[in-house]
Amino acid sequence: MYIKEIKDMINLMNENGLTELEIEKEGVRIKLRKGSSGYEKAIEYVPQPLSHGTASANSVAQAAADVKKSNTAEIKSPMVGTFYRSPSPEAPAYVNVGDTINVDQVICIIEAMKLMNEIKSEVNGKIVDIQVDNAEPVEFGQVIFVVELA
Repeated sequence: MYIKEIKDMINLMNENGLTELEIEKEGVRIKLRKGSSGYEKAIEYVPQPLSHGTASANSVAQAAADVKKSNTAEIKSPMVGTFYRSPSPEAPAYVNVGDTINVDQVICIIEAMKLMNEIKSEVNGKIVDIQVDNAEPVEFGQVIFVVELA
């Protein structure tokens, strides 16, 4: 999904007096909720169904590896912008490797079009990797955190 599509969804909400909108498209689910402090975004990647057919040795091995890795989750950038680990240069980082995080906890900021967007966790767990450096550009869907699920 592109920024223009998200803006169109926000316009649709405003024009029709909606406070919440959820759309799934191409394996991505976007949920917009309008609260007293503005819009809150939640983006979730929906796994595509596995095809039913004969499994090769490689696909069985890959499935086993996926099950082993299923105790971790990747938190991906919901937009193109600049990644910031803290609310200001003098402030401590929202999270560090080894920190425990909870659902709805702010974990970083992504600046897009001069707007600072607080990114909140959608999982409970422990940060095991931060894959982007502070003040670096990020792409939509780029992995920024790896979390060991609680």
